[in-house]
Amino acid sequence: MADWTGFLRLEAGHKLGKTIPAHVYFQGALKVTRPIYLDESGQASFYLMNPGGGYVDGDRYRMEFVVAEDAQVLLTTQSSTKIYKTKSAPILQETEIVVKNGGFLEYIPDPIIAYQDARYRQKTVIRMERGAVLVASDIITPGWSPDGELYRYRMLQLKTEVYLDEQLVAFDHLRLEPDMQNMQALGILEGYTHYGSMLIIGDQASAEFLEELHTVIEGSGVAGKVGCSALTIPGIAVRMLASSTQEIEQLFEQCTRFVRKQWFDLEPVSLRKY
Repeated sequence: MADWTGFLRLEAGHKLGKTIPAHVYFQGALKVTRPIYLDESGQASFYLMNPGGGYVDGDRYRMEFVVAEDAQVLLTTQSSTKIYKTKSAPILQETEIVVKNGGFLEYIPDPIIAYQDARYRQKTVIRMERGAVLVASDIITPGWSPDGELYRYRMLQLKTEVYLDEQLVAFDHLRLEPDMQNMQALGILEGYTHYGSMLIIGDQASAEFLEELHTVIEGSGVAGKVGCSALTIPGIAVRMLASSTQEIEQLFEQCTRFVRKQWFDLEPVSLRKY
């Protein structure tokens, strides 16, 4: 673990109708709050924190999360993930998530903000048992640069692997390199500046649910371009191109609220931090 700038492991269990932290360990530039219960459901919310305020040249981070049977966990970050200038080596963040049968995880981090000359690699491996439910999202935002130009970061690479009962069922790879790509081209950002991706996976993700989610998205009123498609397993991928972080956050919040209500009869919760 000495090779990591920050390391964090959180295991959540279920006891007497309530989700509790079964094991928590962190060191270096990663920390996690004690559980916060935002309603009477017993779902535990945790805030992930980077005390350094941002990621800098050569940083390496690893996070591990385990959600036990019947546990319900909401994970979010205290603030956005700020990626600063990285001249020598790209920043690396690895995340491994395990959700067991009957477990429910909402993983809703704040946006990734890439500043001038930033290079960032993110790898997320999700291992689910059948009967588990996952809602996870990522948002990418271009950061400020001295000349006011967008896309001054060097490289952003996000890889996500999803395993169901140890079988690879979904693989997503996004790589943005403004120096090598026309960021406004078809199939990249197409005139927009912000990108969002959300995975909704669970046995409840039927064709009927997908149609209902389409209706929610169409009635959301947010500006931007949205795609929503079924996965090869019971699950849905939602993608969005927009001109602001708030537009993507608004849509993803509505999708999350719909899942919480339809699948678990849970009321909405607010993740506002400012």
